[in-house]
Amino acid sequence: MKLPKFTFGIGDRFGHQGQAQLRALQKAAAQGVEVSPVWNKSNREHNLIGTEPSALRQEADEAVAALGWKAPYFVDADHINLKTVDRFLEASDFFTIDVADSIGKQPDPDAVERLVAKHAGDPIDYPGLSAPILRGRQQITAAAAKFLAAMQEAGEVYRYLAARKPAGSFAVEVSTDEASAPQTPAELYLILAMLADEGVSVATIAPKFTGQFNKGVDYEGNIADFTREFEDDLIVLKHAAPSLGLPEGLKLSVHSGSDKFSIYPVINRLLKKHGSGLHLKTAGTTWLEEIAAIADSGEEGRALAAGIYADALARYDEVTAPYATVLHIDRAQLPPSIEIASWEGARLSRAIIHEQSCPDFNPHVRQLFHVAFKLAAEAGTKFTDLLKQHDEAVGQAVTENLWERHLKPLFL
Repeated sequence: MKLPKFTFGIGDRFGHQGQAQLRALQKAAAQGVEVSPVWNKSNREHNLIGTEPSALRQEADEAVAALGWKAPYFVDADHINLKTVDRFLEASDFFTIDVADSIGKQPDPDAVERLVAKHAGDPIDYPGLSAPILRGRQQITAAAAKFLAAMQEAGEVYRYLAARKPAGSFAVEVSTDEASAPQTPAELYLILAMLADEGVSVATIAPKFTGQFNKGVDYEGNIADFTREFEDDLIVLKHAAPSLGLPEGLKLSVHSGSDKFSIYPVINRLLKKHGSGLHLKTAGTTWLEEIAAIADSGEEGRALAAGIYADALARYDEVTAPYATVLHIDRAQLPPSIEIASWEGARLSRAIIHEQSCPDFNPHVRQLFHVAFKLAAEAGTKFTDLLKQHDEAVGQAVTENLWERHLKPLFL
């Protein structure tokens, strides 16, 4: 399946904000920019909350029907592999193949030799690229040592999907963003070559970029380095995809892309410069808007949010461990739970909401709440009843967050 030029991953942990999320994308459409929603939720998140992929499909279908959305939309099986894909086959039409465990795995020597024989050649110097792509034996062998086993695994998953889903009924993303270092232009070119050799009709690829893409907070890193890497990647995809026989419209994906406010202007400018598409995932930012709005909804909501914070502090290692590589929490900057318990709801809400100019905003508190959604799930109907009770205020916060802080700076 060919994806639209711009797609936007809108994770919804608890499945209540489908219409609120879609309203943000309707605002973009009203400004002349079509951005297609991709509702995404990983196997881990389903397990933590106790949901099934069919519920995410139902949320997406019902939101689209209720708001009369006529453009494409998708439901993502986020970060799947051969062990987890079956659960998502029926409900999903977008599959993010996660090969993190195979990056750096020793490849078969004969497969490496075949790769060298097929793709070795003169350097490639695409217009605007910061450095030529070297394709000698040394470069190909080094890239194969990092990525060949992983791309072969991606091929296995893709063929498994293709044998079970009708042709043209699904799109595939391949994620390499959990590598230890950003891919060079040559490595990205060779990753694409490996995927082409595996017969993977990849629609979008998520490379690793320089700097830190931590959960729910701004980009940490050198913006000049990111700018160079992002533009190099756009150039490689634009020129290499057709030469390797990969699908037209192959585009970059940015994972943990929510709240990366300092690089949104860079992304916006370079997409327009090169006429490129983008897929960007915003995952847990909707849950943060929910808990911030509930904290400010009255005493019951304030107490629930403060209690979730206290539990998260007490179970810090448990809630942060699955996300350790994408968090930067200074525990010294986390107020004691007794202090949080004394705050008014509006004060707690301001600590969570990502308004960088607000003196009460605390990125460490925000990150801890980001990974504490499991505790809201444990609260059961106490949390979901408040979501329903304050549906209008919560929904407005979700819509405005996605529209004002994300879609406008990225695409307009």
